[in-house]
Amino acid sequence: MNINIVCIGKLKESYWREAVSEYVKRVSPYAALRICELPESRLPENPSPAQIESALTEEYKSMLPYVSARSAYNVALCVEGEQLDSLQLAKGLDRWGTQGFSTVNFFIGSSFGLSGELKASARLRLSISRLTLPHQLARVVLCEQIYRAYTIINNKRYHK
Repeated sequence: MNINIVCIGKLKESYWREAVSEYVKRVSPYAALRICELPESRLPENPSPAQIESALTEEYKSMLPYVSARSAYNVALCVEGEQLDSLQLAKGLDRWGTQGFSTVNFFIGSSFGLSGELKASARLRLSISRLTLPHQLARVVLCEQIYRAYTIINNKRYHK
């Protein structure tokens, strides 16, 4: 299975990069986990709703190569998404592979979220938490949960 975490913006702090790198390494026996960082649209200090919408559309266009991949199961991370526990995520990853999807794309937007087009086209809208998290932390949490899911699928001792 190929898993892409497609995100807007780069991880600037080394501790976030190190945490993500650790989980990418841990997932490697089970799946090819790749982080795909795309540029964030520039916005003024206090953007108008129209400027935000324009930026989200621009970011969506940069994500299109991943969105339109035929063999991909697309998951949009958004606050209004469905909350899954670790076992449900593991079952989902396992099921998506057996349903013929060779790739799972997880989309993480900018601080303004994801475009409506991307959310509408995703097979699943996923919320990591009801808490508000920085996007850098959300990326780390998602990587850890993907690793946890694969340890559940493969009956490893990590998940308790």
